[in-house]
Amino acid sequence: MARFKLIIEYDGTPFCGWQRQSERMSVQQALEEAIARFSGETVTTQAAGRTDAGVHALGQVAHFDLGKDWDPFRVREALNYHLRSYPVVVVECQAVGQDFEARFSATARHYEYRILNRRAPAALERNQVWHVPKPLDAARMHMAAQTILGLHDFTTFRSSECQAKSPLRTLDRFEVSGDNEVISIVASARSFLHHQVRSMVGSLKLVGEGKWSPADFRAALDAADRRRCGAMAPASGLYLTGVDY
Repeated sequence: MARFKLIIEYDGTPFCGWQRQSERMSVQQALEEAIARFSGETVTTQAAGRTDAGVHALGQVAHFDLGKDWDPFRVREALNYHLRSYPVVVVECQAVGQDFEARFSATARHYEYRILNRRAPAALERNQVWHVPKPLDAARMHMAAQTILGLHDFTTFRSSECQAKSPLRTLDRFEVSGDNEVISIVASARSFLHHQVRSMVGSLKLVGEGKWSPADFRAALDAADRRRCGAMAPASGLYLTGVDY
């Protein structure tokens, strides 16, 4: 049995998310069908993070097993050939040991959220950013972001449908920077709760607009109450940028 690790890039716009669903195409289904076409084997892939519908990836990691010990270069080339009708690309493929698990071996996950902060909407990046026409104060948003670093109860920024056993998470990095018309929000942690990043970004927007102070943002976290969260940011601006092992 041979195990392969993939680094995958995809535009999440046409998909229902990473995980297979019966009613719509998922990234997982597209990948598994491509594997079956070149290898003749039916496999189940495991990913480092189950991205939601519309969420993109620059560095998603997945693994799968095959009965035949294929050359990793040929696996990558075959997958990209069979994935050519989808906005999914296998950037890297390597053989790994049976002890490697894309999800459970991960030590950190990194996300970036992109906001287009100008009056005119996006043309080429319509489904790749969150368009916010009202000016945002990126420095003020960064100041607020620093107040919630570390280990906390993130119930406020957790989906009501989140299945994690505990709301406790350690946020290692949460930075906001502005570059002309684009605001970039970077978040890193060992793991995140369902909708945590998008919920935090939605509340940071209130800080950027001047509706909340950085202290208000921290108070919302401390309340451990989902009702204190601002409107959740849309999926279109979120990217899984990398996973550490």
